[in-house]
Amino acid sequence: MPQLSLHSPLGPLTLSEEDGAIISLDWGWGRDQTETPLLSQACSWLDTWFDDPAAQGAFPLAMVPFGTAYQKKVWAALCAIPVGQTVTYGTLAAQLGGSPQSIGQAVGRNPIPILIPCHRVVSLQGLGGYSGDGGVDDKAWLLTLEGADFPGKN
Repeated sequence: MPQLSLHSPLGPLTLSEEDGAIISLDWGWGRDQTETPLLSQACSWLDTWFDDPAAQGAFPLAMVPFGTAYQKKVWAALCAIPVGQTVTYGTLAAQLGGSPQSIGQAVGRNPIPILIPCHRVVSLQGLGGYSGDGGVDDKAWLLTLEGADFPGKN
C-alpha cells in the first residue's frame, strides 16, 4: 500500500492510498514512502490548507473510505461543514438520525481527519474528542487556524 508522509504544523502526517483512493491519514512518519500522483496531490493540498484553509476547497475524495452506511453518511455530512464553522454532535444527530453518541462514534472512526474535517464537530459543553496525537489540543489548533468560534475558545 503506497504511503507518503509530510511535515505539518501538527507534526508528521502520513497518507495511505489503496486502489486509487486515500484510505487513511495518520499522525507520525510512515516507514515506506511511495510517491503516487494522488498522494502527491493530497500532500500538496494539505501544505496549502495549513497555510490558508479558506483558500482551499474540499479535497476531492475519489470515494468515501470503508465504513458502515451510517459512518459514510456522517462523513459526507462532515465534508459539507464550511471552513471556519462548527456544528454540534446533537445538531448532526437531528439532521442525520441517531444520537449525539452515535455521531461521536462515527466521527471518531473517521480514517481521514482534516481531509474529512471531523475537527469541525463540537459538543455544547466543549470541544468533544479528537483522534490526533495531540487530542483536543490539535482540534482547538485546527479550529483556530480556520478562524472558527468554538466552546472554550479564549
